[in-house]
Amino acid sequence: MDLTQQEWAAQQAANPDSMIIDVRTSEEYSDRHIPNAKLLDIRDPQGFMDGVATLDNSKTYFVYCRSGARSAQACQIFKQQGVSSCFNLLGGIMEWQGETTS
Repeated sequence: MDLTQQEWAAQQAANPDSMIIDVRTSEEYSDRHIPNAKLLDIRDPQGFMDGVATLDNSKTYFVYCRSGARSAQACQIFKQQGVSSCFNLLGGIMEWQGETTS
């Protein structure tokens, strides 16, 4: 499900046991990322699928990338792998107004 950044932040705050997933490259991640985000590079297919296999299907995941395209794709893959609660950040980190870490 796609969420605006306000909806994404509110849902994430309401789910303290949730996990934030950044599906960009490690270079993009080290440049700037949302605090406590776990890196799972979708452009590294084997590493990405290995990471998806370790996810707890009962948890809620908040996924973002640069603009929202890769994270939308990642959410589809998560759902195919049995993760039922996955939210995509519309506009990605480019439009993110919240806190970031570099």
